[in-house]
Amino acid sequence: MDIRIRQYSESDVEEAVRIWNHIVEEGVAFPQMDTLTAETGNQFFSEQSFTGIAYDAGSGSIVGLYILHPNNVGRCGHICNASYAVRSDMRGHHIGEALVTHCMEKGKELGFGILQFNAVVKSNASVLHLYEKLGFTRLGVIPGGFLMKDGHYEDIIPHYHVL
Repeated sequence: MDIRIRQYSESDVEEAVRIWNHIVEEGVAFPQMDTLTAETGNQFFSEQSFTGIAYDAGSGSIVGLYILHPNNVGRCGHICNASYAVRSDMRGHHIGEALVTHCMEKGKELGFGILQFNAVVKSNASVLHLYEKLGFTRLGVIPGGFLMKDGHYEDIIPHYHVL
């Protein structure tokens, strides 16, 4: 598999929404609770500083995506934030790593100085391992910071990386 990443275009909306909504519906990673439609999804993905689409160069099929945007405004506007989604049947193929690495490069290219993740769920072991591998710094633990789909609260571990 030859994974490449390019900028989102409106023609990606159906598959991007399907992948994004699957993560939202799982209820264990994204803070969003509402799913996207083609219309709201296109608006959402288009309004980001950058939306990256991961695809298999051989088949052209979309296997994941990420969104990149400012984490805050004004004096903290140099800090960006991102979210990543990998198609459920493609997890474990290092697509997430490719998305995060591309995002770090794109963030720096867009003038951001720091990439910060606000809500990394403590039970998401594979993501925690990836961020450690890529040199992110853990900022501590926020007890009960994430409402899981089943109704219990899980700790979150904010992270950052200087770009």
